[in-house]
Amino acid sequence: MKAVVYEGPRQVGVKNVPDARIEMPTDVLVRVTTTNICGSDLHMYEGRTDLEPGRVLGHENLGEVVEVGPGVVRVRVGDMVCVPFNVACGFCANCERGLTAFCLTTNPEPGVDGAAYGFADLGPYNGGQAELLRVPFGDFNCLVLPDDARERQSDYVMLADIWPTGWHATQLACVQAGDSVVIYGAGPVGLMAAYSATFKSAGMVMVVDRHPDRLAKAEEIGAIPIDDSTTSPVDQVMELTHGRGADRGCECVGYQAHDPQGHEHPNMTLNNLVKSVRFAGTIGVVGVFIPTDPGSPDDFYKQGEIAFDYGKFWFKGQTMGNGQCNVKKYNRQLCTLIHEGKARPSWVVSHELDLDDAPGGYEHFDRRDPGWTKVVLHPVSTG
Repeated sequence: MKAVVYEGPRQVGVKNVPDARIEMPTDVLVRVTTTNICGSDLHMYEGRTDLEPGRVLGHENLGEVVEVGPGVVRVRVGDMVCVPFNVACGFCANCERGLTAFCLTTNPEPGVDGAAYGFADLGPYNGGQAELLRVPFGDFNCLVLPDDARERQSDYVMLADIWPTGWHATQLACVQAGDSVVIYGAGPVGLMAAYSATFKSAGMVMVVDRHPDRLAKAEEIGAIPIDDSTTSPVDQVMELTHGRGADRGCECVGYQAHDPQGHEHPNMTLNNLVKSVRFAGTIGVVGVFIPTDPGSPDDFYKQGEIAFDYGKFWFKGQTMGNGQCNVKKYNRQLCTLIHEGKARPSWVVSHELDLDDAPGGYEHFDRRDPGWTKVVLHPVSTG
């Protein structure tokens, strides 16, 4: 099968690799028709993780079931399914509590809970930027989609990661009706966090970024764009909230946050959120942070540490929730919003490419070239 393979820093190739296949009785085999390039893929693409060359990338996957193992009872051949990026068993203590991002059984690495497709340090599972994807524990992990799935793949594929993750950011931040919300980062997840906040009837949604095309996308859903390349984003948030600060904040950037001059500061967005959010406010962090980053220009973060304004955070009595999204906790209800015509998350999509065009898609998306807000790949025909 053809697949997008990591070859080294800023090098991916489309190569022929051994076909994904049924390996366990509970596996499902999916013919991938739609898969996304995620901002998290860029950390690996840039060589900022320990992903080994030869791994197939891709953790936002949708397609048609073409084979099921003898232990599968619910999912059928011909079903269109969206697959959460979490590889979860469904029966461990964490999965039973809904914490599928921290499954206790699917990652063989000692001391690490949680697994994902095509992702550094999250298990041996190949990704779905390929013609076929093996889905372990298929009955549990496959979200069987409604009858309109073939026609609305670019909407439903967002259920694999970015919309649930954006929703998770607002859950961690405890967003409620009438709240003012500031979101740092207008990449796909940040835009989905803004989208989610509007679904929760937030009174004001502010989105901080500096890329005009991404800020324009935020403005399309009624969010207030804040360009941090002009003046301090904290000052702009304080002005918009009459000096009080936002009720809730979401971090959707992660450890490769840059200032407008292009210098990397892994602590920048976290500290700006502490300053931007009111006393006793709440912050949700879904941007990726990793335990060690030898490639970081920041000496602290080489060891996974940051200079966090904990004194101000404590003094303001703020609360912070963080971590990867438990996709299955949200994907079914969000699926219903799409099916009933209430939501169209594909509004973030800028480019739909054939699998062979993936290397160029990675390059443009990594450079944040104007207009490249979300890239969708089609490994096989969507007909």
